[in-house]
Amino acid sequence: MKPIEDFIKTVAKLRAPDGCPWDKEQTHKTLKRYLIEEAYETIDAIDNDDSKALMEELGDVLLQVVLHSQIAKENNQFSFDELVDFINKKMISRHPHVFSDVVVKDTAEVLDNWEKLKKEEKPNKKTIFEGIPNSLPALLKALKVSKKAARDGFEWEKESDLWKSLDSETNELKEAINLNDKDKQREELGDLLFMIVNISRWYKLDPEESLNNGIKKFIKRFNRVQNIVRNKTNKELKEISPSELNKIWEDIKKEGEE
Repeated sequence: MKPIEDFIKTVAKLRAPDGCPWDKEQTHKTLKRYLIEEAYETIDAIDNDDSKALMEELGDVLLQVVLHSQIAKENNQFSFDELVDFINKKMISRHPHVFSDVVVKDTAEVLDNWEKLKKEEKPNKKTIFEGIPNSLPALLKALKVSKKAARDGFEWEKESDLWKSLDSETNELKEAINLNDKDKQREELGDLLFMIVNISRWYKLDPEESLNNGIKKFIKRFNRVQNIVRNKTNKELKEISPSELNKIWEDIKKEGEE
């Protein structure tokens, strides 16, 4: 028997009347947060280049997939085999340049074909943004919206226009701040953040990865500042003036401490 078949039987046993009380209580909705958690833990394993952890976390993700499939089977919705068959057929149909005689010259054409095939599969979509999950983190959702709009032709003509738009959004936020209008401030801040995502997409940068790297760099520099203050003055940061802290911060930047 194949390992996956053994695993499916194990999960079915956990859900059986004489199985595990916790597993038997689970539903698609109660398992939502675990699927998200396992996905993020998998990303951490990838970022840490830890193959052992990656194997473990991918196994945990697979557990969520099999659990959901088992619950669906019990509710006469679909089985694990049907799920695998569906995704297999989908991958074949979405890759005609591999499984058929369609010719593509690069990744850009692959992505264009992918979008065309998706539209053909679901011709009754009311908007190109249909299908983007509402539960996505805002940064990832913004990137998906930006990409779809650009693929549909809604794009800046030249690079300089991109930076003019950034300046415009920055100035509009400043005006809202000067007016002390909180609703307008939130609106303009959202526009500015979305503009930053558009810039990242234009230059083929991942905003999520870039922001995470920026956060890591900030934490490392902040900890350096804190250690310097404690070692030299025996004080905490809040006891030091902003100008002194800024000087230490700038000195660390000049040293190239990332």
